[in-house]
Parts: sequence; C-alpha cells; structure tokens
Amino acid sequence: MRAGERAYQALRADIVEWRLLPGQVLGEVELSERLGISRTPVREALSRLTADGLTEPHSGRGVVVATISAEDVRSLYEFRDSLDCRAAELAARRGDPEVFRALAGELLEALEGLTSDDDPDHVSYYELVQRMDAAIDEAAANPFLRQAQAGVRLHLARVRKLSKSDPRRLASAAVEHQRIAQAIADGDPALAIATTRVHLSNALQHALNTKELAPVRPAAS
Repeated sequence: MRAGERAYQALRADIVEWRLLPGQVLGEVELSERLGISRTPVREALSRLTADGLTEPHSGRGVVVATISAEDVRSLYEFRDSLDCRAAELAARRGDPEVFRALAGELLEALEGLTSDDDPDHVSYYELVQRMDAAIDEAAANPFLRQAQAGVRLHLARVRKLSKSDPRRLASAAVEHQRIAQAIADGDPALAIATTRVHLSNALQHALNTKELAPVRPAAS
C-alpha cells in the first residue's frame, strides 16, 4: 500500500473515531513524524480528507479537523431519509429473507453486549451495523444508490460514534435496526420504510442533543 494511502486511511480512522477532534490542527511536519513518512504523502492524504469534507482549511495555511454542527447533522439526515428509506424498500422487494432474518437475530443478541463492560467501545455492534448496511446495499442492487450511500456513511460514522457513551441510545438503536431487518426479511416494503424512518428520527434527535456538536453557523448576509 502506498504511503499516501496508508496516511489517508490512518487519519480518516482517527477522525471518524474521534481520536482527532473537530478543530484540531493537522500539521504536515507533526503528522509525517508520527506516521513515519515524508510530507508529500501526508499532504496528499490531507487533500483527500478535505475533498471528503473531514478536514477544512485553517487560516489560509494547513487544515483542521472539520467541525460537525447541528445544521450539518440535520442536512445529513435529510439526505439519509431519501437514501436509506429507498434502499430499505428495495431490499424488502429484492433481498434474501434469510440474510436479514439472521441479522435480526444477531441484533437481538447484541443487546446484551451493549449493557455490559466486555466491549466498552462496542466494536462488535458497530461491525454488525456495517454488515447490515452492506447487506441492504447488496439487496437493493442499485449501484448509483450505493455510491451515494458511501459518501454519506463516511460522515455518518462520525455522528454515530457520538452515541457510544450512551448505552440506552445504543440499545434503542439496536432494537430499531432489528425491526428494520425483520421488515426486510418479511418482504414488507412499507414497513421497511416506516421502521427506517423511525430510526432516523430517533438518531437525529439524539445527535442534536450531543454536546460535541458545534454551534449552528450564522447565515450569510
């Protein structure tokens, strides 16, 4: 793997996992020393992260980790409503019921782990959610929808991690995902849309109540 690609993946993971916080300055010299590579691949990685919307210019030089405001979250979930509900509907029409029946069972089993201290970062739960997203993508069988989802999910991953310190929200989200999976397994497009919309509404309200969100930016004059 090229140095630039390694730097990009490492920094992207650090931003998504909140190891690099919004507003944190990302200096090329410090990053090159930390990652053990030259400044050129670091510069390449930072350019890609800015294109992704994960970093932003800082005072004319360098970049900082992009903030997430309540305005950003609302916009993200408005777009998600169109994408996720349509994907769930298509998955209910086209998907393999057994795949989603199995996922529904795993999500119920995951509830116990969300209330224990065995996996404080809830890695297994987030991996399960990622597998469900991938299963819906495959079942929907729409490459354009899948491409649009990829960009949204990169930012969604940051927002989702805001729930990791709230076991009650994680448990509620697991139940909501289970109901979506079951609706798809039952081949019920209308219920798949409805359960997805309930999940998105609850997730949005929780995210908006999170203190890590930046203040809403003032409107341009």
